[in-house]
Amino acid sequence: MVERARTGDPRAVARLISLVENHSPQLRAVMAALVRHTGSASLIGVTGSPGVGKSTTTSALVTAYRAAGKRVGVLAVDPSSPFTGGALLGDRVRMQEHATDRDVYIRSMAARGHLGGLSAATPQAARVLDAAGCDVVLIETVGVGQSEVEVAALADTTIVLLAPGMGDGVQAAKAGILEVSDVFGVNKADHDGADHVVRDLKAMTRMVERDPGDWRQPIVATVASRGEGIDELVEAVHKHQVWLAESGELERRRRARVRGEIEAIALGTLRERFADLHGDERLDELAEKVLLGRLDPYAAAEEVVDAVS
Repeated sequence: MVERARTGDPRAVARLISLVENHSPQLRAVMAALVRHTGSASLIGVTGSPGVGKSTTTSALVTAYRAAGKRVGVLAVDPSSPFTGGALLGDRVRMQEHATDRDVYIRSMAARGHLGGLSAATPQAARVLDAAGCDVVLIETVGVGQSEVEVAALADTTIVLLAPGMGDGVQAAKAGILEVSDVFGVNKADHDGADHVVRDLKAMTRMVERDPGDWRQPIVATVASRGEGIDELVEAVHKHQVWLAESGELERRRRARVRGEIEAIALGTLRERFADLHGDERLDELAEKVLLGRLDPYAAAEEVVDAVS
């Protein structure tokens, strides 16, 4: 299956990502086969509040990268319904123009209640697309306003999109996106107020203290629905990637990303082991002791750790 995915077989890629999402018993063997083929793709995150045009911008970026002859993978994370657990998967609706292109792979993923704007399986899914020969992997977050910061830890370059009417520069600073963003895109630049958003962003970014040689986030005005400003956005991303490589920041970011991935897998394994040890019953017993004052919560937590170890 890995060999088929390496040739660009979309069915094999889809199957591998499904194994990742479903935590298949085969997952460990899959990752062992994939790991030597990874590390060449550029991971680009696209985030922002709902309604700023993330899906439209992502589709326009796919068009630009395909024009440059690059194979492109897209991981579009959609919010899950708190009632049914399902997701609309609306990104596929907006990216129909790429549906027949064999060098574009689009996968919609449900967040499944995971916070941070991504799915818990997104890091491993990105690894699958990297190994499958994608030159660029675009990762589009749920876009919930003020909690999609997780994408910054996963992507090499993070594009934060804003649009007129979605809040001023103070709101942007409050949301924490000044720290998350590597490139700002002000979409719907043909709407009233776009120039105010650009001006506010410039004012807010000037307030951030930087050392000489640090990256300064460019601000690119776009109208993604018409493809305007997309070439400039791609150029801004390229300049950031050059800076990453020359400054050594790329290696640092990727090491931190893999470290976080290992930690998440390790913690997940510990939870599974504890559950296998009748963890729910044991937690109920410990909770009862804490409620009755026979045990403090730290001592109870130590018993949980001891049980797993």
